[in-house]
Amino acid sequence: MVTRCGRGALAAALGVALLGGCRLPPRGPAGETREETRESVVIEKAKAAGAERISAEIRIGAGELRLAGGAREFLEAEFIYNVPSLKPEVRFEESGFRRRLTISQGSGQPLAGNIVNRWRIRLGGDVPLDLAVRCGAGENRLDLREAPLRSLDLDLGVGEVTVDLRRQWDHDVEARIQGGIGRAVVYVPQAGVEARASGGLGEIQVSGLRREEGRWVSEGIGKSRARLRLEVRGGIGQIEIRAE
Repeated sequence: MVTRCGRGALAAALGVALLGGCRLPPRGPAGETREETRESVVIEKAKAAGAERISAEIRIGAGELRLAGGAREFLEAEFIYNVPSLKPEVRFEESGFRRRLTISQGSGQPLAGNIVNRWRIRLGGDVPLDLAVRCGAGENRLDLREAPLRSLDLDLGVGEVTVDLRRQWDHDVEARIQGGIGRAVVYVPQAGVEARASGGLGEIQVSGLRREEGRWVSEGIGKSRARLRLEVRGGIGQIEIRAE
């Protein structure tokens, strides 16, 4: 099923959003690509041990994010950039039975041009994870099938985003996705899914789920041991929800 607005309204809204200060590539001098800086960060599982829950927030501005689960340690990350002011800050805080991870982009304002800013992040462990991701301008891929998700809060930003949640979950997961400008594809499993999608300018497409009382659900939803509850709020552009 597709919810859409007129092309004229979409184009006009896109222009307004771009002029209104949406998170586009920052400005300032960019270094040569051959002068890339590579930095790796590893946080051992031992530091996450003993926690009842972990919250993580990842904030990237202009650049490319590859985020996945399945890490041998709690966090394995590599950052490649050619503008010193883009150097990310990684903070890991421990307080009692809580742990908090924050990865944020530097606050510099490099010029749009030959900018390199690529993040490769893998998360591991089995402590329930509350994950928040704030995308900026760029191409982002989130493969969360092996992440110990309890909740996901995702702002799409500007560009193209793919989110993979295709897993037979053994616990309830709450996922909220806020549309940005561009195109997003969200993959969900064929069972145990309850999705709601609304708002925005552009279109929201849903396939592989059936419409029921203002929501989309997978077949046999009432028999599912655990549920992925997905709420999508459209932005400007296209969002696809695919059950596969």
